[in-house]
Amino acid sequence: MADSADEPFFGVDVRSEIKKPKKRKVLLMGKSGSGKSSMRSIIFSSYLARDTRRLGATIDIDLSQVKFLGNLTLNLWDCGGQEAFTDNYLSQQRQHVFSNVGVLIYVFDIESRDVERDLATYVSVISALTQHSPSAKVFVLIHKMDLTAAATREALFEERVRLVRQKTAEYLRNVAAGDTGPPGGGGGGGGGAEGEGGGADGGGGGGATATTPELELTPFATSIWDQSLYKAWASIIHDLVPNLALIETHLGHLGRLVEAEELLLFERTSFLVVSHWHSAEGARNPCEDRFERMSNILKSFKSSLARYTGTPRNAEQFKLFELRFGLRFNLFIGKFTTNTYLLVVLPPGEARFNAALLNTQIAARQFEFLDVPVGVTKDYGQQQQQQQQQQQQQSAQPPAPGSSLYGAPGEGSTPGLGTPTVYG
Repeated sequence: MADSADEPFFGVDVRSEIKKPKKRKVLLMGKSGSGKSSMRSIIFSSYLARDTRRLGATIDIDLSQVKFLGNLTLNLWDCGGQEAFTDNYLSQQRQHVFSNVGVLIYVFDIESRDVERDLATYVSVISALTQHSPSAKVFVLIHKMDLTAAATREALFEERVRLVRQKTAEYLRNVAAGDTGPPGGGGGGGGGAEGEGGGADGGGGGGATATTPELELTPFATSIWDQSLYKAWASIIHDLVPNLALIETHLGHLGRLVEAEELLLFERTSFLVVSHWHSAEGARNPCEDRFERMSNILKSFKSSLARYTGTPRNAEQFKLFELRFGLRFNLFIGKFTTNTYLLVVLPPGEARFNAALLNTQIAARQFEFLDVPVGVTKDYGQQQQQQQQQQQQQSAQPPAPGSSLYGAPGEGSTPGLGTPTVYG
């Protein structure tokens, strides 16, 4: 393995392939009280679900810039959903709000008692979006699914998605026919709900003509009380990452080199999955929702550490977490680059585990170029020296109560089977 910061880990210098930083405008819209600000606070501000109860209604537009990795800045427009504000977005502020949009996230409250009015507002928003940002992607979140009975949850979701697709298709057909206004009512029936990422028309009502504008619409069922929120937002962010193809390629190289079963790359603050790789053995894992489950678990773990140590929720709470599970598997998750954590799942074996841990630390030097803005270089010797100085300063301070759980790697006894070890 390469041990020099100047020598490419994979035999290829990736710096020439790095794309420039991007700023993407993301609209978060929906009726007032549908849960828009709550999900934003959970994902990007490390709120717990129970803490969102103290959030008030959004007034007009709440603008925030969210740094995601080093190459992507999300200009997140959380738009208040009161009727007066929505009317203003669609009239006086129409061009200002809907120009240069990369993604529209439209949130529906599954318990809304005025579905037709919600759909009419949604179609008006789609009308403005296709006029000013025709290439924008649309994600529809059917939210607060935890409030529905488990037995009918899937059917309710599919029915609401069917209605959304039907109204979207009706509007697009009207545009193709020369009528740019919202559809007047009832036209062709919509087909059943498609899988995620399907076409907007849902296959109903005779289908759209060849000249119908295309609209990429992806639905998700979400709740702030489970991992579904992480699945939706990871999918939303996934395609916005500028260097995604490069990250996926080199993550695959790393996985094969360290003989891993699976790798998960997380963004440091939100713990959304940026990318993943698995071997043939890892593909046999029956838990299809394991990525969003891990995001939810790690975010909760991070919040618990913040309460225990008294540090801010968005601070770096841990550097390495190891779990050795005897003859079944081993895993570790550790700080990988400036803005990422890497989870590595390995077959059993102490030598393989230690080698993988060392080699991922070496490989991080090459991945570091993927999440810093172009033109920013890193002197790794200076970086390591600064880290050592910080550690010395921290060690000189009196330990906080209970801080014996955290120490430098290698301290303490060897963890037993199935015993987690955390290094802070």
